Amino acid sequence: MSSITQKLSITRNGQFGKVWALIKPYWQSEEKGMAWLLLGVVVALNLGLVALSVAFNKWNNGFYNSIQNKDYEAFKAQLQYFALLAFGYIVVAVYQNYLRQMLQIRWRRWLTGVFLEDWLANRCYYRIELKGQGTDNPDQRIQEDLQAFTESTLGLALDFMNSVVTLFSFVTILWGLSGAMSFALFGHAVTVPGYMVWCALLYAIAGTWLTHKLGRPLIALNYQQQRYEADMRYGLVRLRENAEGIAFYRGEQDERKVLEHRFSFVVDNFLSLMNYKKRLNWFTAMYSQLAIIFPFMVASKRFFSGQIQFGDLMQTASAFGSVQESLSWFISASTQLAGWKATVDRLTSFHEAIQDAASAAADPDTIGVESTGESAIAARDLEVALPDGRVLLGHVECSLRRGQHVLLSGPSGSGKSTLFRALAGIWPFGRGRVQVPAGASTLFLPQRPYLPLGSLRDVVAYPRGAAAVSDAAIKNALERCGLESLTGSLDEEHRWSQRLSPGEQQRLAFARVLINKPDWLFLDEATSALDEELERKVYTLVREQLPDTTLVSIAHRPSVAGFHHRRLRIEPVAGAQARLVEVSA
Repeated sequence: MSSITQKLSITRNGQFGKVWALIKPYWQSEEKGMAWLLLGVVVALNLGLVALSVAFNKWNNGFYNSIQNKDYEAFKAQLQYFALLAFGYIVVAVYQNYLRQMLQIRWRRWLTGVFLEDWLANRCYYRIELKGQGTDNPDQRIQEDLQAFTESTLGLALDFMNSVVTLFSFVTILWGLSGAMSFALFGHAVTVPGYMVWCALLYAIAGTWLTHKLGRPLIALNYQQQRYEADMRYGLVRLRENAEGIAFYRGEQDERKVLEHRFSFVVDNFLSLMNYKKRLNWFTAMYSQLAIIFPFMVASKRFFSGQIQFGDLMQTASAFGSVQESLSWFISASTQLAGWKATVDRLTSFHEAIQDAASAAADPDTIGVESTGESAIAARDLEVALPDGRVLLGHVECSLRRGQHVLLSGPSGSGKSTLFRALAGIWPFGRGRVQVPAGASTLFLPQRPYLPLGSLRDVVAYPRGAAAVSDAAIKNALERCGLESLTGSLDEEHRWSQRLSPGEQQRLAFARVLINKPDWLFLDEATSALDEELERKVYTLVREQLPDTTLVSIAHRPSVAGFHHRRLRIEPVAGAQARLVEVSA
């Protein structure tokens, strides 16, 4: 398991453990110094906002008393004090938000690096796709869910802290302003000190309980909504990437049906979300509106009896609102909490799938690749299976010696390409060992070459990297493969997989071979889109330009056999595992 994976290990022992496993590593990482500094400043500014809220509350008393007393000089002084408070609040609020976003993007950058490293390590991305279990739309989880997680976690945590500090700051003020309430209960006189505090507490408890009951279904619905949206986006991307094939088949109507079917899940789930949110919004809107008038209803008796002034009443209402709002944090944040919980579930399940794939890669009972001092790539008691566990090819013993070109043949579907994947060390299903000479380089060319994003220079030099290859070498390779027309387009960025024909893509792959100069070159029907003359030309080119490169080919045309010394064939066996046999050349 990679060192990065050790930084982020999602436990399966409860929800809190999973959440903590996502949060904790960054604050102990190599960026912890700046992370804690930014967090400390943001927290300090957050506390400054609470202190300014307390100052505004006290300002209410003096301001409204000056109005009641018709004291114009005091009124002007209060306006000047308000301007000072407002300016301070604006400055603190702007920088608190700015630095919080700075901390958010740094955290997201670190987490994205961790997830990318773990996803790509041990070819976990490939194993997860082969299994088709444990996760969906990894692109969304890395790009969108990590952004939502860092933003929501910081936002909710700081807002919760703000609510706690606000509560303790204002509860003392409210306790002193509200005085005591006396009433008779079963013939006994009862006095409740600080009765406004108890009213706020009971009001918030009742509201929080009802909000929890009404908002709980939103967690699952938010999770599903994110999944359906990602599925819809994947369908659209897939259509764009396969535009030519769809156009040839005139499959627009079928594609539209598929996309509309996927979008129907988006709509149906969204309608369910709307209904549950409507119920929750009915309650929260009513709760918020009652909270405005509630403190006046409770405290008005003391004002009209002359026990307190108008400023005291307004300060009491303001303090009650702050206490009630703090106690009602779960109500106001209920929708955000539901979305945050869904995001956490998606990220933890994704990383659990990565960990499972990494563990499978380290399993000694699966196909393993080991370095040796020999000069041959060898399969030792290799058993190649399918993802469902069914054995496709059993007890493979073969040696691909350096300089001895080999042609692999067999009926379609017999497992030729899968055997190539096993020799490449990327096929996880089965058992046995593949031995590779230490320091040897291999290159595998599939029937449909992979053309990465970037300039043509990046595409031809892949995976070596354009920085390590001169333009002259790239142009020479293209010319030798009959792609002279592309030599002037090295700096152009296009979707080359759609811009080039299948035959041009295969010739470009051979130009890539000339640049990378592998010790072993595995060709899985890599010339299927070329005519026999071009096929002969590229094979001759490789044999002449790379005399030290050993060819291992899968091909159906008899003309290819002349470029190889040995022939291996996969022979199906009725009712048993297929076997690899050597046939006379």
